[in-house]
Amino acid sequence: MVQNTSIIFTKIPTTYPVVGEHMTIQKDEFDLDAPIPEGSVILKTLCLSVDPYMRGRMRDANIKSYIPAFELGQPLTGYTITQVIKSNHSKFNEGDIVYGLAPFSEYCVVSEALANELEVRNDIKTSNLPITHYVGVLGMPGETAYTGLIKFGKPVKGETLYVSAASGAVGQLVGQIGKILGLYVVGSAGSDEKVEYLKQIGYDAAFNYKKEDPNKALGRLCPDGIDIYFENVGGKMLEAAINHANTFARIVCCGMISQYNRPDGEPIHNLAEVVSKSLILHGFIVFNSPEMSEPFRRDVTQWLKNGEIQYKETIAEGFEKTGDALIDVLRGNNFGKQVVKVANLE
Repeated sequence: MVQNTSIIFTKIPTTYPVVGEHMTIQKDEFDLDAPIPEGSVILKTLCLSVDPYMRGRMRDANIKSYIPAFELGQPLTGYTITQVIKSNHSKFNEGDIVYGLAPFSEYCVVSEALANELEVRNDIKTSNLPITHYVGVLGMPGETAYTGLIKFGKPVKGETLYVSAASGAVGQLVGQIGKILGLYVVGSAGSDEKVEYLKQIGYDAAFNYKKEDPNKALGRLCPDGIDIYFENVGGKMLEAAINHANTFARIVCCGMISQYNRPDGEPIHNLAEVVSKSLILHGFIVFNSPEMSEPFRRDVTQWLKNGEIQYKETIAEGFEKTGDALIDVLRGNNFGKQVVKVANLE
């Protein structure tokens, strides 16, 4: 028997979730030697990802969306790197490293249906890259950045790219890919320290949206207008970007974190410019573009190893920090990609 810690979804929040009310820490014992059903596996969590989209899963299960709601009384689920402790599934061997959506528990039995969706990633053992990268720059957030900019932004060398929430898990990579592709890149973030980081990783210009009105800042920093806006924030930030968008600009709608904890959405007052400027607003969910996975992994892995891109992470140590780490992401208190490290690779 081993002690097992899980993060349980206990109540639907109406604004920001609170640890101890909407998410609780549950400790119990887990029997590693107990028999498991045909097709299932026991996984040990090594690290996990907390991301803004998880707030949207904290809803009534009757409200449909692109991804199911969290189940009350059950562990949160999200992207994890895990190790197989016991397998009764032909796809997995003991000791395999696994990537995919799994329960937020230190140890868990995964059913055959869920196990079929997981991916064996034993290449992680010999990559010489931090294991946390595989839930960040080489995981879902990284693929979101790559897919959104390349497939939907359709960048052309010399164009202007603006990225909001630019120091976050997705934004920091979007801007660096933009520079590799020959774009003029502007970003915004919520502190002077984050703005300085953006300049260090190659952004041509950046501003602190808490100190300077985005509409004025974009007029100053994007004198030739915006050709691609990578949208992570929504609300007034989207409105400002539309104001400065060029004719035929592409607005890649990845997320709108400023709206997730509001009981009512914030109106956009200049949507008529979508028509007058012939703008393209394209929302996307990364797993609807599976054809991008292979080129993403190839290109970003090579850029990392070549030193062409950098990737900042905030790492919380210990499973008990998961709830606080998620709230930090939703409030913008983290810096870079927020990861929770649970155990070392054996």
